[in-house]
Amino acid sequence: MRILGIIPARFASTRLPGKPLADIGGRSMVQRVWEQARQCDALDHVIVATDDARIVGHVQQFGADVVLTRQDHPSGTDRCHEAMQTAPGGPYDAVVNIQGDEPFIAPAQIAEVCHALNEAPDGLATLAHVVSHDGSLDDPNTVRVVTDVHMNALYFSRATIPFLREGANGPRHARFRYLQHVGIYGYTVPTLARIVAMAPSSLERAEGLEQLRWLENGLRIRVGLTAFPSFSVDTPADLEEARERATEDELRP
Repeated sequence: MRILGIIPARFASTRLPGKPLADIGGRSMVQRVWEQARQCDALDHVIVATDDARIVGHVQQFGADVVLTRQDHPSGTDRCHEAMQTAPGGPYDAVVNIQGDEPFIAPAQIAEVCHALNEAPDGLATLAHVVSHDGSLDDPNTVRVVTDVHMNALYFSRATIPFLREGANGPRHARFRYLQHVGIYGYTVPTLARIVAMAPSSLERAEGLEQLRWLENGLRIRVGLTAFPSFSVDTPADLEEARERATEDELRP
């Protein structure tokens, strides 16, 4: 498949307005994500999709392709669908939606979702990693996923699923292989067109998770396992941590 990597970069943010332009060690967040994605050999091309002319101008300055999209998209998936239709270098067979707030995303992790997409029966794929400590299990800002024996998602939730009914001895993660969702998605072009045409579902509205709309409409989402850590910048504290990490990376021999 010819795969297009798209980095949605929305200017508006409740906690960090203009987040894609935030400076992290001398380079903007969106530039860092683009540079990481460009290193993934599984992608045929990488573009930025944004709703703001300021981001367009900035992205053009560092030499990336960028598509200006509508401002009223409800999700990054919808933004990807619009951008894909006018992306240079097409046509493409599939799209990978790369989160625009993960400045240190590993190129190999992007390749992992591409591999999962190649095996996905309904042209939909994402990633998860095995939970290694109980601290994240009760955080509603992280999402858990349970799968069938074929690694197709059964359900995503902000709650801790499954509930361990019996016994309370020892850490929960040692008694069950909990999976934490990693928010990167791959879609074939026909499947992407199909899911953006779906109306919001009851489960999606309840949990605030758009992937539940796809499950509720009968689509299978293949879940690949990744060992790479995921770090997203959602708050001012996260941004400071990212800047510290960038400094440490530059100082490392």
